[in-house]
Amino acid sequence: MTVLARAASLTNFLEVTRHLGLNGHGLLAQAGLSASLLDAPDQRIPVAAAITVLEESARLSGCETFGLRMAELRQLSDFGEVSLLLSHQRTLRDALQVIVQYRHLLNNALAIHIEESSKTVIIRQEVILDQPMHSRQAIELAIGVMHRFCSALLGAHWHPISANFTHAAPADLAIHRRIFGCKLEFNSDFNGIVCPSADLDAANPLANEAMARIAQRYLDTLHSQGNLPLVLEVRKAIFLLMPMGRATIEHIAQTQGMNVRTLQRRLEEGGVTFSDLINGVRRDLVLRYLESPGYSLGRIADMLGYSMPSSFTRWFINQFGQPPASWRAQHAKALS
Repeated sequence: MTVLARAASLTNFLEVTRHLGLNGHGLLAQAGLSASLLDAPDQRIPVAAAITVLEESARLSGCETFGLRMAELRQLSDFGEVSLLLSHQRTLRDALQVIVQYRHLLNNALAIHIEESSKTVIIRQEVILDQPMHSRQAIELAIGVMHRFCSALLGAHWHPISANFTHAAPADLAIHRRIFGCKLEFNSDFNGIVCPSADLDAANPLANEAMARIAQRYLDTLHSQGNLPLVLEVRKAIFLLMPMGRATIEHIAQTQGMNVRTLQRRLEEGGVTFSDLINGVRRDLVLRYLESPGYSLGRIADMLGYSMPSSFTRWFINQFGQPPASWRAQHAKALS
């Protein structure tokens, strides 16, 4: 199926392209996106087309921070019909749960996992389609929007510890520093934001339980037309949990609210097995990691769930016909 996002971000896209001297309307047309979408911000657009136009705009402008520049323009109201419910949540913790619950109304490709320890929280994010399509710009846009959202809700009470990216650092970090105002970690094990646990429970001064109930009743009347099939939801969960060593069938089944046998049966009805999805995600992630010189082969093996580098090498040869070191060397040579 086509994975969709709201068209509201196209206005931000045109503002950034105008600032960088690009023909934004022409770029949208090339990606098959009509300018008429600007008059219908709640309409859904194909995420693949949006990713294509972001990457092409970054390439043409030479701007490595194109997606982040878009994020800097986003407002809480850009969350559309979900924004009223978000703005009246008691805490950031409650608001994040709303985003997870209603993410299909925002962006079907967005995967979010909140991992909490005693003192810190990791808000992991990925942009995942039914077919492999990694995008530096889409990831930075998603993380930038999440940061803007948390800041809008908590104001001075929002104190992120770090912003983390699996890709390498850009040549100029000025915009990253201005937007995030915290430690920046590139070539990280995950994409997302780390913050103190206490931030999640800071009170939202604009919270209103009565308004929140009204907003939730309205959202619950909307059709679930944005919901994705189970196969893609499982794929998203594996993407988030594999680098954590938690992409087991037991844990993935739990994230989907079902037992292992039910998950296996539902996946088979969709024409795949859990092993198929695990292998597919490994293939996508390993190429992403190998393209970045910041990841050692040992670290890549560990993030893909291989305790022995030799096991990782055998799997890679089986999948790609050559050792990972050879693939990396050839790829680096092709780009030079």
